[in-house]
Amino acid sequence: MRLSELSGKEIVDYKRAERLGVLGQTDLEFNDKTGQIGALVIPTGKWMRKQSSEIRVPWHQIRTIGTDMIILEVPDRD
Repeated sequence: MRLSELSGKEIVDYKRAERLGVLGQTDLEFNDKTGQIGALVIPTGKWMRKQSSEIRVPWHQIRTIGTDMIILEVPDRD
């Protein structure tokens, strides 16, 4: 899958049924050695009530990439 195919998809946490943002407003963290995507880094803001500035979701916690959205399991936040 190309990065351009991911752009514009909504990101949803399935456990909380919460919209986290749109890929494009999200950063991707790449593995320096392999060049593979290691994690999504989602900035918090109006969608979140926590004071932290971002949520890091490892790539292996993505459950489904559909035509319109990416469904993932966000790690528990303190």
